[in-house]
Amino acid sequence: MQTIIQPIMFKNRTLENAADLYLPADFDEHKKYPAIVTVHPIGSCKEQTSGNVYGKALVAAGFVVLAIDAAYQGASSGAPRRIEDPYQRVEDIRAAVDYLVTLPYVDEQRIGALGICGGGGYVLNATMTERRIRAVVSITGVNFGRLMRAGFTGQPIIAALETFATLRTAEARGADLVVQDVLPPSVEAARQAGITDIDILEATDYYRTARGQQPHGSVNFLFSHLSAAATWDAFNYAEVLLTQPMMVVIGDQPGAFGAYRDGHEIMERARAEVKELVEIKGVSHYDLYDRPQAVEPALAKVIPFFQMHL
Repeated sequence: MQTIIQPIMFKNRTLENAADLYLPADFDEHKKYPAIVTVHPIGSCKEQTSGNVYGKALVAAGFVVLAIDAAYQGASSGAPRRIEDPYQRVEDIRAAVDYLVTLPYVDEQRIGALGICGGGGYVLNATMTERRIRAVVSITGVNFGRLMRAGFTGQPIIAALETFATLRTAEARGADLVVQDVLPPSVEAARQAGITDIDILEATDYYRTARGQQPHGSVNFLFSHLSAAATWDAFNYAEVLLTQPMMVVIGDQPGAFGAYRDGHEIMERARAEVKELVEIKGVSHYDLYDRPQAVEPALAKVIPFFQMHL
């Protein structure tokens, strides 16, 4: 028997999110199952690591999995396209839980969340205020607000905000929308440009080649709409509100996106009594997207964690 994958849409205020609903191969609609929302990285989609790697592994372990596309991205609704808004991304997760609790075969007392990269930051933040999430896992999670303030756009944050303001004025007056491509066209081009950072090189390898490319995957953003991230902090109030069981998985090969430092920070700050940091030796940020030598030891920790706490 094979895993059942059902493409669905669920309501999210005035929007609709696309998702793939993964059901176990031996699915019985009369049973109650624990369920997990999986959240894709920044610039990704549900068909990439959150669905085709972690989603498939979790459903094989007996969980119902809902791999979601962010609003304004992938197959979800929302215009203009390619908006990366952390506040909206967190609301996407809440709406995904709204959908799961309507399914008669989902045990509403056993809902978890797992996110990768920026999605790992989003699920930690959502868990603080979404008490229906009973356990959370962050895979090489990144605090996108911190990354923005550190110069993700290639400009110091104040200069970037001034650029956003200028662009929004121009676009409001009818100018074409400005979409920023954040990665080089190839690893070779990156090296020729003098780029040596492991995260940027491996992101390019993942998103620019058959290794990770998907029709709905995107490595560009509507530049003028990135300003919301400047004040956002994935870990704000973690000392007070992040009480659910949590696991943070990181590699020990740090890069520019900062998952290593962010993983250690949230472990120190979170109020949760049950929290575990899994640091995998010899592994980088993008290894944890799909490389067996990284994903297999991660799942060897993640699956028992969810089985214990959901």
